[in-house]
Amino acid sequence: MNDVTQFTRADWQARAAALRFRNEIWIDGRAVPAASGARFESVNPASGAVLTDVARGGAEDIDRAVASARRAFEDGRWSRKTPAERKEVLLRLAALIRENVPELALLDSLDMGKLVKDAATIDAPGSAHFFQWHAEAIDKLYDEIAPTGGRDLAMIRRVPLGVIGAVVPWNFPLDMATWKLAPALATGNSVVLKPAEQSPLSALRLAELAAEAGLPDGVLNVVPGFGEDAGQALGRHADVDCLVFTGSTAVGKMFQRYAGESNMKQVWLETGGKSPNLIFPDADLDAAADMAAFGIFFNQGEVCSANSRMLVHASIAEEMIERMAARAAQAQPGDPLDPASAMGPLVDRKHADTVMGFIASGKQAGRLVCGGERIARDASDAYVQPTIFTDLRPDARVVREEIFGPVLTIQTFKTEDEALAMANDSPYALAASVWTRDLGRALSVSDRLNAGTVSVNTVDALSAMTPFGGMKQSGFGRDLSIHSFDKYSALKTTWIKY
Repeated sequence: MNDVTQFTRADWQARAAALRFRNEIWIDGRAVPAASGARFESVNPASGAVLTDVARGGAEDIDRAVASARRAFEDGRWSRKTPAERKEVLLRLAALIRENVPELALLDSLDMGKLVKDAATIDAPGSAHFFQWHAEAIDKLYDEIAPTGGRDLAMIRRVPLGVIGAVVPWNFPLDMATWKLAPALATGNSVVLKPAEQSPLSALRLAELAAEAGLPDGVLNVVPGFGEDAGQALGRHADVDCLVFTGSTAVGKMFQRYAGESNMKQVWLETGGKSPNLIFPDADLDAAADMAAFGIFFNQGEVCSANSRMLVHASIAEEMIERMAARAAQAQPGDPLDPASAMGPLVDRKHADTVMGFIASGKQAGRLVCGGERIARDASDAYVQPTIFTDLRPDARVVREEIFGPVLTIQTFKTEDEALAMANDSPYALAASVWTRDLGRALSVSDRLNAGTVSVNTVDALSAMTPFGGMKQSGFGRDLSIHSFDKYSALKTTWIKY
């Protein structure tokens, strides 16, 4: 693989011009058109240009994909391979992802606007790592023998569920697909993946690479399409054993309803967030500001766990506001193919409209510190400045609701109890951060915060070794770590009396 850190804007543009887009549905190991013949445009939000037209899958295509996945599962071409055999294939896939990092990074950057330097140094290599990690873990999970004693033998085995439906978002297209696919495939399931309609291209290329790695036909099927047809059909399908989803809380509730109205399939959700970032007076303020800026402006703020609420002690509030304004000034959006850019565009014009609506409400509810404007570049107006508000009411929309854009609110507190009350006053509980040099305070505050992950003196701490997920209306179940296998397997007891 070429050293992507040395690529210039011209290098990326040249590679982008030479890309070949996979734009058909992937079923049973081959690319096929939608049964209806329908197609939709994949648009580059950085320029407004159409990249390609993609087959629009619907209910009939979901039926075909699920049938293919079921055949593959039942005949054992993958489900009855040994863990070591599955590991070998997934390790080959990880290697192929590494060999194709520039291409995969470009697909995500062009499709949804993320900085190509981030896609090439974080997202695509991370996807290879996560496939490798889960592949290496699968033959190290042991079954159990219950302590029955006497003339009884009770064996407890972890078995695959069958057909997994996976619906993933547009903000990290390759990464989020990997978080679902790696443990699902490692445990022996077959999968039907529906990528977001805004970003289907890397998922379709990933399916092709999986086939090249030796994944049998039918084990992974990819159906691009829209939520109201392909997504709903997958959620309601009676032959899907488990549905996993990352996306909005509103859509997550729909999948719970679909499951209840169909076959009571398991549903595992990772949904919205409004993560607080608590800054105490003894914190390293420069480090806190640097990481706080990363926590809200990285990926244009289109991150479910983005630290979008800064809660800062009143004694240092003005200092932190000045620091954050300075960092926002350095994070202005630009061409996502330019390594010098700090942010790219939002995923599309519609989402930019939504974020600007929040900003308009923030201007009415509090004080605009900086930003707040929309920027047009290269025939696209999907760029939004990094924006900071303060002096807000606790019930302001920008404080309460997930914005999914580069918008930070700053509120002040005077006591630890007040900070915790403000932090936990949210329907979401995905992530939180705490900044302090006091170990006792770090432990005490972390213990009392409602969050799936609490990062101390950093933001959004993440590893293949630790579980990721939330509580309350941020969902349930965990991606990553050994615990991720729990979503894709069942415990089966075989009791023998002899």
